[in-house]
Amino acid sequence: MTIQEMIKDIKEKTEDKGGIKEVYFIACGGSLASLYPSKYLIENESKELTVGYFTSNEFVHVIPKALGINTIAVLCSHRGNTPETIEAARVCQSYGAKTIALSYIKESPLTKHADYTLYYEFGENAVIENDKICTSLKIAFEILYQFEEYINYQKAIDGFDKINLVVDSAKKFVKTRAAIFADKYKDENNIYVMSSGASYGSAYSYAICILMEMQWINSSGIHSGEYFHGPFEITDRETPFILLMNEGRTRPLDERALVFLQKYGEKIIILDAKELGLNTIDDKVIEFFNPVLFNYALRVYGQELAEIRKHPLSQRRYMWKVEY
Repeated sequence: MTIQEMIKDIKEKTEDKGGIKEVYFIACGGSLASLYPSKYLIENESKELTVGYFTSNEFVHVIPKALGINTIAVLCSHRGNTPETIEAARVCQSYGAKTIALSYIKESPLTKHADYTLYYEFGENAVIENDKICTSLKIAFEILYQFEEYINYQKAIDGFDKINLVVDSAKKFVKTRAAIFADKYKDENNIYVMSSGASYGSAYSYAICILMEMQWINSSGIHSGEYFHGPFEITDRETPFILLMNEGRTRPLDERALVFLQKYGEKIIILDAKELGLNTIDDKVIEFFNPVLFNYALRVYGQELAEIRKHPLSQRRYMWKVEY
């Protein structure tokens, strides 16, 4: 079943029951961050739908009162075996919500509690428009189109057609910069990551998954709009910041942060979507594709850092090794 067929089926099965009123995105860690652009899209582009964004374990302990037959729940787990997300899916089904499972591994435990399942591509040979973020974005765009006749739908489809080339070019472009970054910052104890809009999820993911989980470097994902409401007090010439500068409506937030960083900081790493070629995508939808570009560009930085630090991205201290 295609995404278009899936959303059409949900619409037909719920229209005599009041239709769809809520769309919930539920996952943990990097998978949750990958759903952030879709949450951001519906939150800002829908005129009628309510959107929810939940970490799985909190969701099952604090179940939203609105959860029910008028809810679409999109749940993601890379291997489909995250216990908290499996339980969240079970809860969603028990409340009558239409559940969509996203996973890389086929026939995983998560899919047993899903009304619909989509398998995304992952790895070196993956087609980017079929990866985790893009698959969830396609769901979100399709929901907007079928339930609200979203006027920029075709522009989004065109964006998916272009994103593969944009990302491939960007990965080659940042390769040298990433190597320089890794050599310069390999001994840092703290590296902060900042962005806005749909890319806040990318900043958050790089901070908690790549730097903290996979490199054991202290970090935090900071929203560019919140930078001046606390975090900027730790800015100095010894503290590294990675700034992801978006194309689209929230770019002024990133530019404001950059001006301050350049005045009072020194260790500033900039990834600019404008420089990396994202502007081939239409202005009406470009902001929703920023995180796709940043995730792959940042992956190059992560790989270079892991190599020079002799700390493989697969190395763990606790995850999958002890009870937690």
